Amino acid sequence: MFVTEIEDISRKQSRIHTDHDFSFVLYKGELRQYGVVEGEELPQETCAKILEQLLPHRAKLRAMNLLQIRDYTEKQLRDKLLGGGYPEPVADQAIEYVKSFRYIDDLRYAGDYLTAFAGRKSLRRMEQDLQQRGVSRSDIEQAVFAWQQQDGGQDELQMACALLEKKHYDKDNCDRRQQRRLYNFLACKGFSTDVIRKALQMEWEMP
Repeated sequence: MFVTEIEDISRKQSRIHTDHDFSFVLYKGELRQYGVVEGEELPQETCAKILEQLLPHRAKLRAMNLLQIRDYTEKQLRDKLLGGGYPEPVADQAIEYVKSFRYIDDLRYAGDYLTAFAGRKSLRRMEQDLQQRGVSRSDIEQAVFAWQQQDGGQDELQMACALLEKKHYDKDNCDRRQQRRLYNFLACKGFSTDVIRKALQMEWEMP
């Protein structure tokens, strides 16, 4: 492996670019320890120590530390590790490690999310949020089913009306422009057209 560039990314760390079309991050003391020099070949034995021992160990510790602070989906945690400069195979090893202890579990994450936000977001909005966090359609469907079986259903009309009340909505003193703005506000929250129209008690069609 040939080191094409050593890029300083902080006072303590550098990103090592290679001719293998991938990069990794080392502390500056480790550059000296492993003899990493820009424009020089990195011996195979040294590459193995860095990519198969040092970085996987560090990535596992990083993943564990992140999970002590908050819950992550598999995608979120992988993105965090990749953003920290870990090569994809190393990030994958760390993900598999924490998954083996069930420290990340997308199905559990989805269920917890539904319970936490059921009173503030529509079901459709929660499903969209979970998809954006990388939770699979299958895990979302299973979590929604389990949540609804445990009396987790929502009265979305009541929720929409409560949001309008916070906005001081008064149908009799609200013109079409204001209604349109509130319509869009509820739509962004994930409420269906039917629920929004009932909440606003609209007597006219949106264009």
